[in-house]
Formats: sequence, structure tokens, C-alpha cells
Amino acid sequence: MKLFLDFLPLFLFFGTFQYAEGHKELAAAFATDHFGFIVSGGVVGVDEAPVLLATIVMSIVTIVQVSALKLMRRPVHLMLWITLALVIVLGGATIWFHSPIIIKWKPSIAYWALGLSFWLSRALFHRDLLQEMLGEELVLPAQVWQRLNLAWVGFLALMGLLNLYVAYNFSTATWASFKVFGATGLMLAFSVGQVVYLSRYIKPETDESKPPQLPT
Repeated sequence: MKLFLDFLPLFLFFGTFQYAEGHKELAAAFATDHFGFIVSGGVVGVDEAPVLLATIVMSIVTIVQVSALKLMRRPVHLMLWITLALVIVLGGATIWFHSPIIIKWKPSIAYWALGLSFWLSRALFHRDLLQEMLGEELVLPAQVWQRLNLAWVGFLALMGLLNLYVAYNFSTATWASFKVFGATGLMLAFSVGQVVYLSRYIKPETDESKPPQLPT
């Protein structure tokens, strides 16, 4: 259930974009009638309507997720806070300026922000965010935690670059598909690889134990 909720904004973004892409004139009219007041000039064009509507849907769902977690007094993970901030800032700019390229930067900035958090927490504060997340399930030597941390920093940096490469060299439809399926697949594959590498350190499950959760 948690995994489904984590990916819900992404799937709704893609679903909204795909539907609007297939009905551009209807999407443009709907966006102009209902959201023209938050768009510069008040009119949404047919080519920009799909990504604008998808951005609005993703923004609303992300805000609802964070609000629901706070109301239930449950923790809001770092990545969700980063996503919320980027959705509000970049999503708002995308809608106002009619510019899809702005929201295309969101995944890259999110990857880099999370990677920078991993790196700075260790370099400046002598904290390891991955160790804090997984330390109850794994007993690792200090150098292994350091390698794991650096591996995620490097992977997230490369993911940010790859996202921008797709954003600037392919159509918006191709980028949307990559964002949902390509990037998610790469992230899951990397996470599985990390689990395989660390399997020797995972404690045997007991009645009170929980499986480790790697960032996705």
C-alpha cells in the first residue's frame, strides 16, 4: 500500500497527460475555463494543455498526501518534502508561464537534492541518513555504510543528468513515459541491486522485525 501511495502522483500525472494528449482541444478548453485565472494571459494552448493539467493533478495529489500524513501524525519522509516543495515552486511556474520544460526539471532537482542531503549529512554533520533509515535492520561496517552512501549519491546524480537528457532531446510524451516507467524501473533495479549486495548483512526476520525499506 505504501509503495502504491508513493507512486500515485506519478501515475496520475502520466494518466492525465496521456488522456489530455489524445484530446488536446478538449483539454485546452477545459484548462482555460477552469484554470485560466492561474495562467499568464488566461488562455491555455492545445500543445501545452496536457502537461499543465497533469502538473495540476500531481500538485493536488502531493499536497493531499502530505496533509493526510500530518493529520494522521505520521512521519513525512524527506523525499516527499522535497517533492512537495518542487511541485509547488516548479509546478506553479510551469502553469503560470505555460512552459513544460520547467516541470521537466523537477525530477532532476529532486534526485540532486536527495543525493546532496546524503552527501552533506555525512560530510558536514557526520550523520549517515541511509544508516539512520536502515540501521535497525542491518549491521554494517563503517566503510560499507560509506560505500552505500556514495553509491546512492552517484546514482542520483546520474539519474538527474539522464532526466535532463531525455527532457531536452525527446518529445514531452516520450519524457513522460520515461519519467514513469524508465526512471522508476532504473530506481527499482538499483534498489534491488543494493538489497542483493547487502543481503549478507540483513538480520533474519522475527515476529517483531520489518523488511528494510530503501529509498525509491
